[in-house]
Formats: sequence, structure tokens, C-alpha cells
Amino acid sequence: MSEIFHRRPLAEEMAAQLLRPGVLDQALRSGLFLSGVRRIGKTTFLKQDLIPALETDGAIVIYVDLWSDTSVSPSVLLQRAVRAKLGDLENPLSAAFSVLKKVVSAEVAARGFKFKFDLSKLGEPGGVTLAEAFTEVVEQSRTDLVLIVDEVQQCLASDDGLSMMLALKAARDAINLRPNPPGHFVFIGTGSNRALVQELSARRNMAFQGAQSLPYPVLGDDFVAHVLTRLRLQGSKAAPSLAVAAQAFKDLGSRPEELLNALRVLAYSLPAGAGPDATLQIIVATVRAGIANAELVRIQELGPLAEVIFDRIASSPETQTRGIYSTEAMDEYSKELGRRVRSEEIQNVIQQLQGANIIMRLGHGAYTTVDPFVREMWLERKAQLAASDPG
Repeated sequence: MSEIFHRRPLAEEMAAQLLRPGVLDQALRSGLFLSGVRRIGKTTFLKQDLIPALETDGAIVIYVDLWSDTSVSPSVLLQRAVRAKLGDLENPLSAAFSVLKKVVSAEVAARGFKFKFDLSKLGEPGGVTLAEAFTEVVEQSRTDLVLIVDEVQQCLASDDGLSMMLALKAARDAINLRPNPPGHFVFIGTGSNRALVQELSARRNMAFQGAQSLPYPVLGDDFVAHVLTRLRLQGSKAAPSLAVAAQAFKDLGSRPEELLNALRVLAYSLPAGAGPDATLQIIVATVRAGIANAELVRIQELGPLAEVIFDRIASSPETQTRGIYSTEAMDEYSKELGRRVRSEEIQNVIQQLQGANIIMRLGHGAYTTVDPFVREMWLERKAQLAASDPG
């Protein structure tokens, strides 16, 4: 049984929406941004399922991870990925080219792509632009070109990254806005900082303003069942029930690594005569407390004002957190801190909380927590402290 849990139905559905969008999916032509917290399986899904599904449907896919080398600018990382892919397309014997043979013309299938530009000059002054290069790829292939930029929020960290996004928008418009194009340019940006990823499609000054922005679909009970089946096939006597394991997975923020760690502890520490379900619940509570300490200390490190602002956000209905700068809120902060709080202090802390990927902006004056798991842990800790305080 494969160690990798594949999500092929989800990948095939997404590929169809991206490459053959229906009436309600036309916004995907402007771009798709998927965001989710770290360690929930985003990159695994992209590489193991979505890219193969897109290629099976005949698309050319270029993938670049902006976290692969943070010492290098986003545009350089992208240019490297584009050069490598287009270089493979020039070689009819390459693995990358072999998946295209069923969709390209017989001539191209026999000789490979023949570009009219110098690939080594891509992105350099006087060299071919991304728009020109991608347009020629689509013209020769007569199929869709999909670019996936992982950890796309890195583009916000520099002028180089923002310029790269403008260049990609130019490529999108050059290809997609022509009458009856032979193929389309499809952009997918994924990232672990929901607040920043959302900005790339929400802010008016962003290149992809108006593109679709969606939360990454987390793994569910079918993943947990897959893990338990593997455990039983390996002869484990410490496999819990699906219901308890599925709840444990949710309690751990739907993070595969944390579930596997908890199950590993269960396998090696299950007391004689003890039931795996009850023992797993104890282990998860312990692991969860450790995660809580690590996550909540990030808020505490930003100072007391950050704590009271985050508490106001976390304690409000998730989509109705408003009035962060209101007179009532400022009076509340001042009372909690024992001093007068200024509006510029609040703005600074809000920016720090957003930069740390702790909160995200929903709209004018509205914020929510980036990770619902952290919000839940904060409220649990708050309730525990209230219960232990006799006053």
C-alpha cells in the first residue's frame, strides 16, 4: 500500500475547472490563489496529484517553489524553472516532453519545440520576456500552459517579487485576451500565509487583483482511514478506531505529521491491557498542549497589546470581528494594560500580527485568525485560566 495518500478525484475536479472552466468558474482565468497553514499537505497535493492531473489533461505545467532558496530573488527562481522546463520541451526524448506527445502536432512530437528566442537570455535586459516566451509555447503546443508558484506570498517581500507578478499578469493578458487563443495561461499561487496570499488578489494595487482566492481543502477522514489501514497491514496492535483517530486528526489541526507522531507514540507506549482509543486521546491532549505553547508564545512575544487585540479577534464570531480601532475597543485595551493606548500603536500591532501570519484582514476593519486551530487553543487556554481563577 502506497505511503502517499493520493487525492486524485479532487485533483481531477480542479484540473477540469482550471482547464475547462464552466460559467461559474470563469474567474479562474484571472488566476487562482490557494492558502492554508503550514504542514497540512499543500505541496504534496500539488506535486503528487494536481500536476499529474493537469498534465494528463494535456497542459504544460511549470512549478516553482519560492521557499526553495530564499537567498535568491523570486524572479530568478522563476526564470530558472522556466528555462529548465522549456529546455526539456526542446528535447523530444525528455520525460517532460513525452507527456505532451498526445496533444502536440506530429511535427512538434517528432522534433521537439524550436523557439525563436535565446532561452539563456530570458528575463535579461534586451532578452525575451515571460509574456513573449509563454505566448510562443502556447502557439507551438496549441495547449494550455499552467504556472504554479508555491509560497507565492514571498513576492510581497521585495520590489523584484512584485515586478515578477506584473510580468506574469502581462503574460496572462497577452495569451488569454486574444480572440480564440489556441491555449490559455493558467496561474496558480499557493501559500502558507493566508493573510498575505489573500492580499495578492484583494488589494487594488496588486497585479492579480480580482483573481479567485480560496482556502486549501484540508485532508479528511479518508486520509485517517488510509493511515489506519497501513498500520493494520503492518500488524500493529495499537491501531485506534477511525472515529477516535479522525477526531484526533481534527484536534491536531488536520496536520498529517502531528497525527503520525501521535500514533507513533501510541504504538511504542501503549500500556499492557490499555485500550488504544483512550490512550490516543491522552497523547493527543499532551501533543496539543505542546503545540499550543509553541503557537501562543508567538503572540505573547509581540507584547501585551498584541494579546488583548488578538483576544478581541479570537473571542468574536469569526466573520464579524470589527471595531478594532473603535473608542470602545481602545478603552478596553487601556483598561487591560493600565495605560492609555493610542491608535497608531494598535495599527502597528495589527501589522505585526498580520506579518507573523497570526491574523488576516477580511475587509475594511474586519479581521480573523489565520489558523482556526490557534483560535481554538487560545479560547481553551482562556477558559482554563478563568476556571482556575477563584476571583
